Amino acid sequence: MLYNNTVDSTFIGYVFGIPGTLKRTKHMKNLIIASLAVLLLSSCGGGNRGQLVGVQGREKWYQADPYGMVFIPQGSFNMGASDQDVPYSQIAQSKTVTVHAFYMDNTEITNNEYRQFVYWVRDSLAHRLLGGDHLLEEGEYGERINWRERIKWDNEENVETLAELFLPESERYYRRKEIDSRKMNFEYYWIDLKEAAQKDYSRDRDPGSASLSNRPQGRTDRSVYIKKDIINVYPDTLSWIHDYTFSFNDPITKAYFWHPAYDDYPVVGVNWKQATAFCVWRTQLLNSYLEEDGETYVQDFRLPTESEWEYASRGGLANNPYPWGGPYTRNSNGCFLANFKPLRGNYIDDGGFYTVKVTSYFPNDYGLYCMAGNVAEWTSNAYDNSAYNFIHDLNPDYQYDAKDNDAPELKKKIVRGGSWKDVGYFIQTGTRNFEYQDTSKSYIGFRCVMDFLGRDKSDF
Repeated sequence: MLYNNTVDSTFIGYVFGIPGTLKRTKHMKNLIIASLAVLLLSSCGGGNRGQLVGVQGREKWYQADPYGMVFIPQGSFNMGASDQDVPYSQIAQSKTVTVHAFYMDNTEITNNEYRQFVYWVRDSLAHRLLGGDHLLEEGEYGERINWRERIKWDNEENVETLAELFLPESERYYRRKEIDSRKMNFEYYWIDLKEAAQKDYSRDRDPGSASLSNRPQGRTDRSVYIKKDIINVYPDTLSWIHDYTFSFNDPITKAYFWHPAYDDYPVVGVNWKQATAFCVWRTQLLNSYLEEDGETYVQDFRLPTESEWEYASRGGLANNPYPWGGPYTRNSNGCFLANFKPLRGNYIDDGGFYTVKVTSYFPNDYGLYCMAGNVAEWTSNAYDNSAYNFIHDLNPDYQYDAKDNDAPELKKKIVRGGSWKDVGYFIQTGTRNFEYQDTSKSYIGFRCVMDFLGRDKSDF
């Protein structure tokens, strides 16, 4: 039996003469005595007196709910189609899987949230161009940006230095001085844990092999597992036009990402690699703050796996086709419950035309908004028709790091949830779909997740 740090109710009952279980009472007495012994040993000059007491002085840890995220408890569910689905039965077979607890954004990432990322990249480039007090010397780690130093964009001394961040005069429209979005590149690193975990069985076949370890690269140089990528972070605002032939979408193309009217709408025109880069930046943003505050634990944001996304979308409702349950897309008053393409093209009958605000419609039982419709969402997983046949049933995760020169088939990434332009089938919780990782669409966005550290929230 597992015990937490609270006092056992049976022990309290026994002390005050209320009938209880003597065996559990003795157990609690022994536990208290052992705890007192550890405290005594650790307080006597800091030594352990030859006893196994663990490393003392460890900092306390409590994982607060990240801002804008909700806690998704661990659990098991039947992953796959919740209804008979003959045409797609070969790519979404029902499979019982278990996922660990995690946190998930309660809404899709908005234009204004993603704009913070774009501004950060812009400002970091400006800081490096200006140099001087805008950079900090950090010993062996080289230069770091001094974010406390403000950028004076209108300063005469800075105008010439920062000129290369703006469009050249020959490319300006009505001589407007605008940032060159082609310069908005984000450089980041990540560790390929799957490659690091690969085994080298050649030593088993050749006992005389001089291999230094059971990994192909050996233990002499871990840098081979550290990957570098450079991504342009500016969203593809022209996706509203190139996604639809013979459709007039010019006004929303010009205004959607930048106009304040769309601040709380989901960001679109972001490909899979840009969404992944956003997660890396968000991780750095939080952990840089925590380091300044004395925290040492790294908390990572990432894209959800396909199983995490579906589990969260169901909101604890097993075998239901929609996040609100179902089996219909309307409520008892006849109102649609998501932003999709109802009635063979009557887009506005659900209250939306294109996308809608990320908090539109009621959340599911986990508190997640728009897990059906509005925009489809990137997941971290690669797409394979037969994935359900070979993925593990414990935290299923099928990934493939496709290179730029790989075949298009290898660049497929899973998107979930359907969007404002999709029919009702695609907004079901168990429906799988895919898009290519290097393409951006006016109907695909994303949201982030963070791992929960511990067994469950009762640990705290």
